Amino acid sequence: MTAPEVELRTAWQRIRGAADRTDLLDGLLGRLREPHRHYHSATHVMWVLRHVEALLPAADPRTDGDAVRLAALYHDAVYDPRASDNEAVSAQLARSVAEQLGWTQPQADLVRTLVLATALGSDVPAHDAPEHDTYCVLLDADLAILGAEPNDYQAYVNGVRREYAHASDDDWRTGRSAVLRHLLDLDPLYRTATMRRDRTARARANIAAELAALGQ
Repeated sequence: MTAPEVELRTAWQRIRGAADRTDLLDGLLGRLREPHRHYHSATHVMWVLRHVEALLPAADPRTDGDAVRLAALYHDAVYDPRASDNEAVSAQLARSVAEQLGWTQPQADLVRTLVLATALGSDVPAHDAPEHDTYCVLLDADLAILGAEPNDYQAYVNGVRREYAHASDDDWRTGRSAVLRHLLDLDPLYRTATMRRDRTARARANIAAELAALGQ
């Protein structure tokens, strides 16, 4: 078992409660080992979970930390670069897992909607809604890589490009540029105060540099 998988197993032990369902985690780890995953692997999920844990202490006390953790574990459970419904299918799987763990239906439904929210362009509840920070913590953790140091950001870009090896260079430039412009248009890019302070400037610089490299 790899080091990232060990961390995922530790997170699982924290949220599974009394349910002895290691078979569910084993199924997730099997998915994350798929050979076409050069970025969206157990390593990515590990880093998302680490960022979640770093952001939770400053979040609203009403934040459902376990729902965020389970959504983080499963947000890329289904990942086919040729498909357009990865988040939707992953969300259904995440809700099913929550139900099998014996979670309440509202909490299982929350996990589903959290995973759905990781699709670009998804909205989050209003600031005064109880679940606001629950969404913001997950989304910022998932996008933390955008504000990484340039070498780490480039490794992320290279990994995603390998996942889209089926796309021609022209198609890659067109599709990737559209995603990057969408990210630049987000205001704010990050929703938690911590990430806005620590990563916004670097993220925007990384995105601008990648657009320039793409000739856009």
